[in-house]
Amino acid sequence: MKELGDKIIVIGSPGSGKSTLAKALKEIVDLPLVHLDNVWWKPDRTHISREEFDIRLAEIIRGDQWIVDGSYSRTLEPRMAACDTVIFLDYGEEVCMASIEARVGEVRSDIPWQENTLDPELVEIVLGYRTNSRPKVFELLARYPDKIVHVFKTRSEAQAWLDGLRQQ
Repeated sequence: MKELGDKIIVIGSPGSGKSTLAKALKEIVDLPLVHLDNVWWKPDRTHISREEFDIRLAEIIRGDQWIVDGSYSRTLEPRMAACDTVIFLDYGEEVCMASIEARVGEVRSDIPWQENTLDPELVEIVLGYRTNSRPKVFELLARYPDKIVHVFKTRSEAQAWLDGLRQQ
């Protein structure tokens, strides 16, 4: 079975490591990488309109090659329809909560500002992900059976997969 295509989405709960995995994957396969947080958010913590976001996203996924990382469940179906590969980081809330707590104060390239406090809204999303968003992911995976799908339950599984790609 083919490991990857040329149009890849990396999805999962906030704090699952989507951006980190996407960056590592870009180093291996050298495809253009788009962090949806950098599309949606402005440096002043405001965001563009839904309409503008949808237009930008449509432009991105019309491309021939890309890696797109981000949750944004409202736009998951068009991304899944356009991609050939889905990487789903299906980690538990403890792992994701630890990650969002640990990244407070870090400068990150996948978001246009530095988080100096733990965002209560982000905590709420993480705590509700398995109930609210995860079922939709599996529903869409069932609706698009032609996709190459990698579901990782642990960081070590994802890392082993990346290590295997590096060796190819």
